[in-house]
Amino acid sequence: MDTTTEIILMFVKAFIVGGIICSIAQLLINYTKITPGKILVYFLLAGVFLQAVGVYRYLVDFAGAGATVPISGFGYLLAKGAIEGAKKGLFGALTGGIVSAAAGITAAILFGYIFALIFKPKSKRN
Repeated sequence: MDTTTEIILMFVKAFIVGGIICSIAQLLINYTKITPGKILVYFLLAGVFLQAVGVYRYLVDFAGAGATVPISGFGYLLAKGAIEGAKKGLFGALTGGIVSAAAGITAAILFGYIFALIFKPKSKRN
């Protein structure tokens, strides 16, 4: 298989897996009374649980960004960091998740601040 085909296949797998994860969330929003905030927490905890039992890593290996970009990927990253940090002791287990997710957390805070300076917030009208 040539490089171009591999790249296209990588994008297709990421799109399909990420789309399935997001579609599940949208179906939960549309057809249940679960609030979006709770769905967010459930998906984060699902990522933590699936990494703890060793399943999410296979999904990441298969789909790449399609599995790491949704919020379940953040749960996976926290659990992965905590598991790796636990090899260094209790303190490592407690801080490992934050250490592994530090770049993403920093980017979210920094870009959130920049966009708060650029754009004027408006109240949502019902």
